[in-house]
Amino acid sequence: MSEVDSPLLIERDGKVAVITMQSKPYNLLGHKLIEALGAALWEIDLDKTGAVLLRSSLRHFSAGAELEMFEEAVEKGNNDAVVDVIPFIRAWESFPRPIVAAVHGTCIGGGFELALMCDYIVAASSAKIGSVEATLGLHPLMGGVQRQVQRAGALRAKEMSILARRYDPLTLERWNLVNLVVADDRLDATALAIAAEMANGPALAHAATKELALIAVDQGVAAADAAMAKVQEKIWKSADLDTGLKAFRAFGPGAAVFEGR
Repeated sequence: MSEVDSPLLIERDGKVAVITMQSKPYNLLGHKLIEALGAALWEIDLDKTGAVLLRSSLRHFSAGAELEMFEEAVEKGNNDAVVDVIPFIRAWESFPRPIVAAVHGTCIGGGFELALMCDYIVAASSAKIGSVEATLGLHPLMGGVQRQVQRAGALRAKEMSILARRYDPLTLERWNLVNLVVADDRLDATALAIAAEMANGPALAHAATKELALIAVDQGVAAADAAMAKVQEKIWKSADLDTGLKAFRAFGPGAAVFEGR
């Protein structure tokens, strides 16, 4: 399959792995794109990568799922035709490098859920974002409900899925569902700059942060406290910690140049 025909493209910008969705016409999430996104993580060289940027080269970030999956499921009377998304969600959320999503255009349904699997969401000010599955007689199928409850609270999560509206990014920023809203013409540069800042940080410390946050979300603060010493073991052996301590002593905070190991 040529790069043009592939549903996505993987490139490198310094220590940032850039995954660009290009599945025409609207980056609809079905077996092909989800499998490609899952496989993309395995292609990333962790020794050379400090962060990942997920973006779209098309007019929209993602306009949701492929309807053919749902039509086949209705015809069969079960959801066998629908992608098993749990392994996919776990792979994205547990990936040991920060993932930044750059959202523009339409980002609805499964597209919004994909963005919520990332660690940081930068949205163009003109983007339209929402959980619109109720218009099809469905509700979010890729973990959107529970992640909205976690970040925005049950009232807002139910509002979004039941009313199926499209929201502006500034509203979702206030609701803790988007990290940063920027002008449309600043989206790519800002998202890449944030990803680069993360990529140039201490990779093992960032991985531990992600792991502890996931444990706290899934199992609670007490479980994260209990896991903390184990999760932090690699940090104490890392070259980055040694570098950071020496740079702080010599030059003060923020002077360390980390190697990501």
